Amino acid sequence: MDDMGKWPEVDKAATGKRRELVLQGPSVDKRISSDGGLSSAIYSLTLLNYLEVSQCPSLTEIHEDIQHLTNLQSLILCRNKLASIPNVVDKLKCLKVLDLSVNNLRVLPQEITELRELNTLNVSCNNLEVLPEGLSQCTRLSTINISKNRITSLPSDLFSERLDLLSALVASDNSIEQLSRDIHKLAALKVLDLSNNKLNEIPFDLSDCPKLKEINFKGNKLNDKRLEKMVNGCQTKSILDYLRGKGRQAEDAGEVDGGRNTDKGKRQQPRKKKEKVAAEQDEVEELNKMVVRVLQVSDTSPTLMVKVSAKVKDVRPYLVCCVIRGMNLKPGNALKRFLMAQTKLHEDLCGRRTVATIASHDMQLVKAPLVYDAKPPTQLKIVPLGRKEMTAVELIRHLQMEADELRKQKKRQNVTGLHKYLQILQGKEFYPCLVDAEGHVISFPPITNSDKTKIKKTTKELLLEVTSATSLQTCKDVMDALIVKMAELNKFTTEHQEEVDSDGEGCHAQELASICETSSELIIQQVRTVDQDGNLKVVYPSKTDFSKVVSNLTIIW
Repeated sequence: MDDMGKWPEVDKAATGKRRELVLQGPSVDKRISSDGGLSSAIYSLTLLNYLEVSQCPSLTEIHEDIQHLTNLQSLILCRNKLASIPNVVDKLKCLKVLDLSVNNLRVLPQEITELRELNTLNVSCNNLEVLPEGLSQCTRLSTINISKNRITSLPSDLFSERLDLLSALVASDNSIEQLSRDIHKLAALKVLDLSNNKLNEIPFDLSDCPKLKEINFKGNKLNDKRLEKMVNGCQTKSILDYLRGKGRQAEDAGEVDGGRNTDKGKRQQPRKKKEKVAAEQDEVEELNKMVVRVLQVSDTSPTLMVKVSAKVKDVRPYLVCCVIRGMNLKPGNALKRFLMAQTKLHEDLCGRRTVATIASHDMQLVKAPLVYDAKPPTQLKIVPLGRKEMTAVELIRHLQMEADELRKQKKRQNVTGLHKYLQILQGKEFYPCLVDAEGHVISFPPITNSDKTKIKKTTKELLLEVTSATSLQTCKDVMDALIVKMAELNKFTTEHQEEVDSDGEGCHAQELASICETSSELIIQQVRTVDQDGNLKVVYPSKTDFSKVVSNLTIIW
């Protein structure tokens, strides 16, 4: 029997009948090392639907008792030193997300192919040489990430019509020598990354994937040098058009390859049919063209972290943050549309800021690390948007005076604008605030942001913050909605090409080199929120987020 005093998180999950358990970092790793593994009590938490054990180098194996957690939907075991995964993994019949990235795995159990509900498989950054045959049985798979392994070839059944939901296949930084011509069978494929492999050809059949929007073949020595130049130029549409042209040439030559008849008369008919179907679906798929990539904490350095003070507990205890790249605010009215969308969310989903409050900052002007704190009104100093520095008491007084004056001028009974949020803090001994590394308050929710981190047209990286006195899930729901809206706005800006900035060349983030700056794709960098002792409170986004809006977006992990 484990000493539950050593594992308070497990004890708390058991007594509270919780459905989520997160164990990570040095303190957990130390206990794993001294106990010779995870607490066996974890495997009795049969109500769990989310289990994360990460950043624990002492964790080299998972006990087969994990088979008892039959309600698990997400199993996150990243950034450990796992050498194997128990064969009983197939007992986890409800599993939808399996993240085994950044471990020491050399082989995956065949039983993984029995996970019929699996939609996300991430085994990146391991030592895998092969993938198990039979993944086509996982017919709900949407995202597969096998990057940074030693894989030389992809299993033939991976290119199966049964995988009609597979939208993202990331297999960069391996030793893959050939891409099957059956790639065209993946009808839902939108993102394909085979950069830094050993390919010398790209099959022209790739152009038959009707929904393909993002491809990356950089770092491969292709025989066709013209195609290689296009690949290095990040020109997805041009590459697909070029491959389509090669396909027509092959038809004219009457080629037959690998048992697939390329006779001109027989090939053109299905090609035209596919093109017609794709054209008919264009309008329906408009929202689905929006792509959001998540840079996980394990993939980014340095990691932005927000420490939450115990003082906020009685005033506004809940906070989630994330960093957004790829939001183009420079063209035309893009910035104005974003600010108007934020205001509308405040009015509707945020219940006029009574339920939650959104703040956006220019990340380049933010001095990390950050602390979410609470201060007495007389000690909280901020440079409010468009004003000089003042204390919270002075700001509230100014706003109240403005509200009274405005009410008299307009002969109204109720105040409008920013002034109507003043009553939210009435009677509070402490006011919440987000403080940077230099001690400056950059946010005073629900009242205002600091002028020091104000976003502008030139802002390329945003820190988003949502706070609430209601619940953590409220913060997540609001942030989800905000990011969906940002994706819609960014797509609108890209498609309408309003005065595109002249310096917008190159690509965002080298680790995602396939995404050009002219793309409407957003990139989210996860942000950790921890308590005063450094224990994780929340990381946003996690793989359980966006559950209510997943149909509107393609989320790539």
